Amino acid sequence: MRQQHGLPLAFIARLEQLLGERFSTSLPQRTHHGRDESIFVAALPDAVAFVRDTAEVIEIVKLCDSFNVPLIPYGAGSSLEGHTLAVQGGLTLNLMQMNGMVAINADDQTATVQPGVTREALNSVLRDTGLFFPVDPGADASIGGMCSTRASGTNAVRYGTMRENVVNLTVVTASGDVVKTGARARKSAAGYDLTHLFVGAEGTLGVIVEATVRLHPLPESTMAAVCAFPDIAAAVQAVVQIIQLGIPVARCEFVDSVAIKALNLYGNTGLPEQPHLFFEFHGSVSGLEEQITLTQDITADCGAAGFVWSASPEERSRLWQARHNVYFAALQLRPGARSIVTDVCVPISRLADCVNETIDDLQRSGMIAPVVGHVGDGNFHVQMLVDGNAHDEIQCAEALNARLVARALAMDGTCTGEHGIGLHKQGFLIDELGMASVNVMQQIKQTLDPRNIMNPGKVFSL
Repeated sequence: MRQQHGLPLAFIARLEQLLGERFSTSLPQRTHHGRDESIFVAALPDAVAFVRDTAEVIEIVKLCDSFNVPLIPYGAGSSLEGHTLAVQGGLTLNLMQMNGMVAINADDQTATVQPGVTREALNSVLRDTGLFFPVDPGADASIGGMCSTRASGTNAVRYGTMRENVVNLTVVTASGDVVKTGARARKSAAGYDLTHLFVGAEGTLGVIVEATVRLHPLPESTMAAVCAFPDIAAAVQAVVQIIQLGIPVARCEFVDSVAIKALNLYGNTGLPEQPHLFFEFHGSVSGLEEQITLTQDITADCGAAGFVWSASPEERSRLWQARHNVYFAALQLRPGARSIVTDVCVPISRLADCVNETIDDLQRSGMIAPVVGHVGDGNFHVQMLVDGNAHDEIQCAEALNARLVARALAMDGTCTGEHGIGLHKQGFLIDELGMASVNVMQQIKQTLDPRNIMNPGKVFSL
């Protein structure tokens, strides 16, 4: 079969006819879509297709299946685990032009959107409804990508992750069939739970073309706060006590002294270079007063100082923008470095042990590695800064990560709280769940995608 750019000429001709200028084999487009925020070497697709509706997705999926061409769904490109890298070549399917708001059902507190809608765009549309979509990974990720990785973020301790906030999906499978995974009812006991089969499947089972997500009422009152601690152990112990006491925090974020230093350099935040906790509380005015008093008492008992409350939207926005800036701020600590980011999550009762042992391990290594996390639900990240061309540094970081994952698994935790498996954690998936569980996943994959065209090489190998 005659080929060009690794693809059959007949396949290219069909896509050019279908999409016109929205189909590209240019090197700049392939390069852009062959990289993400992960440490992995770029893996370029053979071509890129920009789709605008479900009909085009169906046609392209059928073509890929017919010509046995790998298909990689692509959203905002913010993956940290290599999800969108075309490790076997093929066609990258850019879904960002599918950015329509299909329906906002304020009475039912749901929104149905196309996959290219970003969380910020959705919340902008919701601004006058009294509702909001709470899941907030640091990047302005697409809803389709967030569904695919089962993402979460700073609000997960109060509002849950994508797993709790997706009502149903519409998915195009490898055969070109359109699967609706459920109704909009608040609950259903009808058949298998297909919604949560595709949420977190990382594009390996089909292309998400529509998602219905849960919305939540904007709180009557919101307060944010930041406080410094003498050491990491004191900060983590405060978190554990707050969560175990049942104080309904909306956000509870840990930022270590290395990350604070980075934020001061990056954004002139002026915070003391000590471990910090960032809080946010949602509720009634009277309810917030009680939460604030209890939180201040607990943090003070744990040695916190400089407790500063922020009531105005502008102050809160600056605080949380600083938290979301940590990843890129940290890169300024070592210009030109790449990041290897860990993602373990442990039961809250084991959080202090896991964080403290990890910090000890990092200090022995001498690596520059800020530690931050959504510690309210036991999830924290180590951002290890390495020279991407230094094999010994990468090996050191990978060894640190392996020890961290082993530590978390021994505490009945997980290797990934929110980033997903992608390319980086496939061995850890087996360690966590066992080969029998992975075999079940592989059987599901082979049933829905017998030719293995859907984002091959991710989650596990076949």
